[in-house]
Amino acid sequence: MRAIITDPGASGVEGSREPIPSLELFDSPRAWRMVAAAFVAMCAVYGVAYSFGAFFKPMAAEFGARRSATSAVFSITVLVWCVLGPITGHLSDRFGPRIVVATGGVVMGLGLALTSMIDRLWLGYLTYGVGVGVGVACAYVPMVAVVGGWFLRRRNTALGIAVAGIGFGTIFGAPIAAALIAHLGWRTTYVVFAIASAAILIGCAFVVERPPVHVTPSRVRLAEALRSPAFGFLYASSVTVSIVIFVPFVYLPSFAHDRGASEFASAALVGIIGGASVVGRMGLGSLADRAGVVRLYQASFLVLALSYGIWLAAASYPMMIVFALVMGAGYGGYVALSPAVIAHLFGTNRMGTVLGALYTSGGIGAMIGPPIVGLIIDRTGSYRIAIAAAFGVALASFALLIPLSRYEPSSELPIASG
Repeated sequence: MRAIITDPGASGVEGSREPIPSLELFDSPRAWRMVAAAFVAMCAVYGVAYSFGAFFKPMAAEFGARRSATSAVFSITVLVWCVLGPITGHLSDRFGPRIVVATGGVVMGLGLALTSMIDRLWLGYLTYGVGVGVGVACAYVPMVAVVGGWFLRRRNTALGIAVAGIGFGTIFGAPIAAALIAHLGWRTTYVVFAIASAAILIGCAFVVERPPVHVTPSRVRLAEALRSPAFGFLYASSVTVSIVIFVPFVYLPSFAHDRGASEFASAALVGIIGGASVVGRMGLGSLADRAGVVRLYQASFLVLALSYGIWLAAASYPMMIVFALVMGAGYGGYVALSPAVIAHLFGTNRMGTVLGALYTSGGIGAMIGPPIVGLIIDRTGSYRIAIAAAFGVALASFALLIPLSRYEPSSELPIASG
């Protein structure tokens, strides 16, 4: 007797039932190959994106720009990748992830190469913002959805390992950027990043495959998911946490440098955030297979919020390291568990599109947080007021998640025997 999975919407026609291949493909070596491809792709795109703090001061100095104007380059980038998340998720669900990921590699490489040539800061809003934003959007949501669709028993573990690529990229991206900038300048460093990121993403595109179960969900079921109170709490909390979560990636290196740390040591703090996030991503992703995923998700938000209290009190480089470690652990849990929470509450058959919709919240928060923090610092000359405000906003994001515990999980695709 052979187990098969059936889904009423598998053929794209409401009410039809189509048998789908057996369970042998799930959790298989082939599935773990998708995890490896996702890990590498995320390492590349987020390594570039989260290295922006290393470029922040040299770019601001060359163009004579204020902190708020320079940080807008990064904020626009996050807005682009968050807004495009539902689109790339939908395109991947419909046409497959290979063409989407490869396109992201081409656009990202071109955008970084063009950024190396700009003579006005506002041009970077277009070249870097669109180029890197499209690259991240084409890698993150499609690859996460692919990994989620290739696993049943070890899904949370697989997702945790896949998104740990973000942490590894963060560990190495900013320090490598700082070292290259010191020897080559920020423009040539962007050329190096352009070639490397395009090559890596195109390589990953050749490896990635559709999940064994390909489902085109009905519009009615998707709309119901997005209108549900559970999604509303997730979205509101994600908007709120995104206001503050990108602030350290932009300002922590300059905060440390202004207090006497070297440029490399300052950039290394972003790497420490990435290293701690790897522990959060992999540890909590694995733990979620045995514990409550929603409770762990809430705990990640609380840890993330409390870390800003540490930053507020930080008066020395060792304290900044403590902040980076705690913040990274909470941030890693947030990123690792977001896909798992979506699968838990809404199922995997529309995961790419629902996850993409959730991540539009990050764009809203990114457009608010870093520019306002830059404006506060420019006007007051103090980081402390901005950090205190971030602390309060982070606590609010945790409070918005408290009601989520009462919502029931989605039932997985029914398993029949025959």
